[in-house]
Amino acid sequence: MSADHPGLTARPGIYVHIPFCRSKCDYCAFVSLPCRRPPGSYLKAVLAQARQLAELPWSREQLFGSLFIGGGTPTIYPPEQLAELIGELFRLFRFSSEGDEPPEISLESNPNTLSREGLRRLRAAGVNRLSIGVQSFDDQLLQAVGRGHDRAAALAAIAWAREAGFENFNLDLIYGLPGQTAERFRADLTTAMEAEPTHLAIYQLTPEEGTPLVGRLAAGEQTLPDDDQCAAMEELARKLLGAMVYEQYEVANYCQPGYQCRHNLNYWRNGSYLGLGAAAFSCLDGLRIGNVRAPGLYRRLLAAGQAPYATAEALGREAAFRETVIMGLRLTEGVEIAELQRRFALTPQAYYGTMLTRLLDLGLLTLEGGRLALSERAFPLANQVLSQLV
Repeated sequence: MSADHPGLTARPGIYVHIPFCRSKCDYCAFVSLPCRRPPGSYLKAVLAQARQLAELPWSREQLFGSLFIGGGTPTIYPPEQLAELIGELFRLFRFSSEGDEPPEISLESNPNTLSREGLRRLRAAGVNRLSIGVQSFDDQLLQAVGRGHDRAAALAAIAWAREAGFENFNLDLIYGLPGQTAERFRADLTTAMEAEPTHLAIYQLTPEEGTPLVGRLAAGEQTLPDDDQCAAMEELARKLLGAMVYEQYEVANYCQPGYQCRHNLNYWRNGSYLGLGAAAFSCLDGLRIGNVRAPGLYRRLLAAGQAPYATAEALGREAAFRETVIMGLRLTEGVEIAELQRRFALTPQAYYGTMLTRLLDLGLLTLEGGRLALSERAFPLANQVLSQLV
């Protein structure tokens, strides 16, 4: 796979949200519902919305570069139904190959919804990038946050993915879990690296209001590692992965050279995309449209032939400029000044003025070769630095 080039405009992507899981994790605040048998009518609704969007003049003019099916847990559906969904989307929309590479087709999964034969069928259906929500290989830590699988299931899923021919696969890991130490996180990283994934997404646990985890934290039943411990875990990830073949190309994402997630690069570069499914968003050249959040209402609206939209927003030039800068600075490549000027007739120097000068003088931002980027030492402070540019 060829490396992605800084500044290259990513093609628009299509995102499909599957809001169902076998069980809901104790920290999860995403739009997802626990169920044993997801409704087939939901996938019919997704395709109904896809047919609506495929008729837009904007959509007919696009060559899409990626399809990302996320959730929730998309692999709660049988492989045959997911294959039918993918096939129909490829009939409705035009997808472009970059060079000799096929479009990137990503599928999120959890280990407890994967099987050897199911993965073979998904690979045959065209899925060429698999993301496995491992989160940890430590059974105690998994149980502490209500994950529905154990270490053995995660290792089996990775082995089956390799057998099925998934050369490009991501592992999700979380640090800052209740009871986690730097050494336990080191063990997770070591196990992950031994699996040789092409991509690793490493996130800090964020307590979200309304989740069972926050309730237990408030009651004193569980405690999380403090800020210093979490910072040590984050630094450990950068050190260990940097010593191997992995490059940090975004604040929370690492990959082997050339295996950046093309779909997510388009998000971080503030490109256009279509969103299918409950709670999904579309962005059409700056016009942002949000679908209704409730899966039941989403299905009913589409069954009645109606559009499932709940919100619409068109950002002004300056707001779109700020958003593009902030999102782009999450990437190690940063943002290209000339590209910002071409898109918005604005530059960070002129727009932010003394604020930008101060961040440059503090060594938190760099301005080299026509690109503005976070400095290496600013990556652990990314959210605080970027908040200055909102």
